[in-house]
Amino acid sequence: MPSRTPRPIPTHPGAIVESQQRAWTGRFAVDLIRFRHRRFDGSMSDARTWELWRRGRAVALVPYDPIADSVVLIEQFRLPALAAGIEPVLIELPAGLIEDGEDPETAMHRELHEEMRMEADHLQRIGAYLLSAGSSDELLDLYVGRVTAPETGPDGIVGLAGAVAEGEDIRTRVWPAEKAIALALSGAMPNGVTTIGLLWLAAKRDSLREQWSKP
Repeated sequence: MPSRTPRPIPTHPGAIVESQQRAWTGRFAVDLIRFRHRRFDGSMSDARTWELWRRGRAVALVPYDPIADSVVLIEQFRLPALAAGIEPVLIELPAGLIEDGEDPETAMHRELHEEMRMEADHLQRIGAYLLSAGSSDELLDLYVGRVTAPETGPDGIVGLAGAVAEGEDIRTRVWPAEKAIALALSGAMPNGVTTIGLLWLAAKRDSLREQWSKP
């Protein structure tokens, strides 16, 4: 399994960590944190105990072909989506966790190859997003990357991919950018990172095409 060590909680003038206990050491650690924080009225809060899911840093990419004006997205089964009562096969961006000592861009190129068997010759950072502020420390760096959309079969399907060692079962599909953006705008893509990336593309698509259509 790739090495991902939870980072220590940094000191902050508005917070006091009173204790920290490792409650679970499975694929990802869960810590019990007892803490106080400064309230908006200036006083310190009572002590609170919180379960913190230690997932760490992550990356995701909007794979965009400016010549074909298309995006390449993946589909995979997600147990949490099933538990939430929605369709468990989600449309997603290629994404993954950053390993210890790994640069975010290096991690993004690795994930793109593992999940899509593709390469991006330009990356542009969009921003960083905390995926579940109430439960996890997972902070995701989101990028857009210039790719060449592969040949497809019926319904835009490219084929199957994923990291064999991790048991991934991923299907890759090419979408016209306009169609993918319309689905995101309609609320039809419940994966939050995918929606953020496609709405960013909607705002920047014209300028990105002009910039990236040149050799």
